[in-house]
Amino acid sequence: MHRDKAFAAAGFLANWGVHLKVRVFYHDKCFDGASSAAIFSRFYRERIREDAEFVFSGLVHRAGSLFDESHFDGDENAIVDFKYSPSPKITWWFDHHLSAFLSPEDAAHFERDQSNRKFYDPDFKSCTSFIAMIAQQRFGFDPAPLADLVHWTDVIDAALYADAKTAVEMQAPAMKLTMVIESAPDRFVPNLIPLLATKSLTEILEEPFVAPLLPPLLRRHELSIEILRQRTECVDGTIFFDVSDQDLEGYNKFVPYYLHPESIYSVGLSKSSFRVKVSVGSNPWAPEEPVVNLAKICERYGGGGHARVGAISFNVNQHAAAIKASREIVNELRAAVRSG
Repeated sequence: MHRDKAFAAAGFLANWGVHLKVRVFYHDKCFDGASSAAIFSRFYRERIREDAEFVFSGLVHRAGSLFDESHFDGDENAIVDFKYSPSPKITWWFDHHLSAFLSPEDAAHFERDQSNRKFYDPDFKSCTSFIAMIAQQRFGFDPAPLADLVHWTDVIDAALYADAKTAVEMQAPAMKLTMVIESAPDRFVPNLIPLLATKSLTEILEEPFVAPLLPPLLRRHELSIEILRQRTECVDGTIFFDVSDQDLEGYNKFVPYYLHPESIYSVGLSKSSFRVKVSVGSNPWAPEEPVVNLAKICERYGGGGHARVGAISFNVNQHAAAIKASREIVNELRAAVRSG
């Protein structure tokens, strides 16, 4: 899949009619997803049309259809940090996940696209940094005011922490904000995105609608560490845990590696109101290099992700199927470690 497509600059900054509505779909409950929507909207306002009206809509991976065509109601519709939609109503798309396409037909549709507004590169650590690069190189956007945001999305999305202790202690403002985003009420992130585009992360944490959410989440984080301490088991370099009976879908994904530094992979089962989730990850500080492509494993069950981290979503009434899949993946990863 090629890195990007040539941008035809002439006449692009069109003089459109007033009150252009731009609906931006982003990966919900995700720091990179929210940041991608923020940098896209700032880029669009500065380089495409300054008086556009933005509406932000979160998307989540779930069993069944990911998109509702009736929601693509903007004059322009953008998807960032999420899977590809071949809908003619989608005018912008940016993603960096290995599992970006739901089918070979969608991948072929992207390859045929000549709009110069859809971009894909799985080599980027975060979608935010990918958008920053494309917007700068192809559209003349200056991402410098958002350098801190870009830096932290790379750190968080690619797990570039010095060690598990740093990842779990949550000291940096970006990490605290990530915890809030992953656990926040439905309308929180759409209200947050415009601030991510204009304010520092420290300033955002002090906002009246943000600050009160943090203390209870930090307490919940401490509780989750204790629950995971009881629930995780590590055999043949692979952790397994099931917290689907707990309100813990937004747990810190690095806690298992903090508890089991000898691990290479982890498989976890969690549950929310709309899905049972199988999370498959690899220890960024593993004693041996992870070699299994986790995105490929997750794709076999209808999920996806990156080579080092992926997930699968099942309907809430498919708990047994989720348990079966998680056990099969655990056995496969443990066998890979033994044979390595």
